[in-house]
Amino acid sequence: MTAVDLANIRTRLVGRFGPDAEEWLAGVPTLAARLASRWDFALGELFDSGASSVVLRCRWSDGTPAVLKLSPDGTLLAEQVEMLRVFASSGRVPAVLAADAAAGAMVLEEILPGTEAGDLPSSSLPRRWGELLTALHSVDTPARWPSSLRGRCGEAFDRIGRKLTEPAIAARIGPDTWQRAIERCEKLLDTQDRVVVLHGDLHLGNVLDGGPSRGLIAIDPKACLGDPCYDAVDYVVSGAGQEGVEARCRLVANACGLDGGRLYAWSRVIAPMFAIAYLTSGGPARAIDELLALAS
Repeated sequence: MTAVDLANIRTRLVGRFGPDAEEWLAGVPTLAARLASRWDFALGELFDSGASSVVLRCRWSDGTPAVLKLSPDGTLLAEQVEMLRVFASSGRVPAVLAADAAAGAMVLEEILPGTEAGDLPSSSLPRRWGELLTALHSVDTPARWPSSLRGRCGEAFDRIGRKLTEPAIAARIGPDTWQRAIERCEKLLDTQDRVVVLHGDLHLGNVLDGGPSRGLIAIDPKACLGDPCYDAVDYVVSGAGQEGVEARCRLVANACGLDGGRLYAWSRVIAPMFAIAYLTSGGPARAIDELLALAS
């Protein structure tokens, strides 16, 4: 592992944690080597790393393929470990093999074959998503769990809403559209009649193929308590510009045993957030137009 290997994630970590992340990143090779010796695994290559962590492949001493996840935010990593343990009984999240919050480190089983859900055959995906949600939403609700869907949504509206002043976004999405989404969200939150432990960030990139014996596996949960429809809505809204959100909503609601009306209502809440992401990244015009119509 060299400094060049880590350079491609430097910008993301500094953007998330500030300039102190530079010093932390420089110490990652030493930290990884120390943990490999302590926990008796062999280090491999840099793996897909996000905005808050560095992830490396490794192999446990008994040959089990695994991933080492390191973060400058030990508290955040400890929360992720706890969330994975909440869902462990479902068999639909990676197993935690070792963890040290003080070191900002955990080792997880590697999910194989690990194909992202968005790259799996679309015909079977609604059924498999339904099986995943059934398993995740069947876990026992922890006592005094601190995070709610209301809080998760509030954070998302605050964070993403800051982009409304950017010229490319302001030209397509006005404050009225954003306020309408907030009001729709509040109405749905006020009428929740079933509350489960949600994954909280269940999009197509956070679901991997665990093979025939495991089914779909969810990674990187942001667990909160709320409406089960929420864990299906990102998958539904990603149908914009393809078969269409309304058509995908019907498929997913039937496959997942969800209230189709509520799922569609949630899609209207999330649509402007997706539109902002597409406008920022240069997404397909057809999808953007459908999302903005949905948000109107």
